[in-house]
Amino acid sequence: MVPAAIAVLSFVLMEPVTYLSHRFVMHGVAARLHGSHHRGGGGFEANDLFPLAFSALAMVATFAAYQGWTSRLVLAVIAGVAGYGIAYALVHDVYIHRRLRLFRRRCAALDRLAEAHRIHHRFGGEPYGMLWPIVPAAVRARAARTDRGPLSRAS
Repeated sequence: MVPAAIAVLSFVLMEPVTYLSHRFVMHGVAARLHGSHHRGGGGFEANDLFPLAFSALAMVATFAAYQGWTSRLVLAVIAGVAGYGIAYALVHDVYIHRRLRLFRRRCAALDRLAEAHRIHHRFGGEPYGMLWPIVPAAVRARAARTDRGPLSRAS
């Protein structure tokens, strides 16, 4: 398989990895750290330790690949994972939570992701995915019944 295809496949496969880590780690064994994100408050959150840890792992893997300790194809996997991490950060932290004021305009496609994330924050459950979140019909109906209005910065 060519490195570009491996990178794209790695990017796509990060969504189920994200779902599982968000569901079973961040809302499971590491719920205390992740809770800082659901409480908000701006600035550094304990939850920010997750992307720092993921980045550190990627840097170690990159170093190992460049040292010849692993296959060079690992670099293609790292590229896909890093691409997903960048997309995640831009969508989640920059667009949805407005942690950096880079975008002033709204985008319908990203607003759909923001709405799914707002539902996650309201109910503390599904959807756990980020770039392709699946909101179960029952959760969507519950949100519609208890709608609090348009998206807010605190969502």
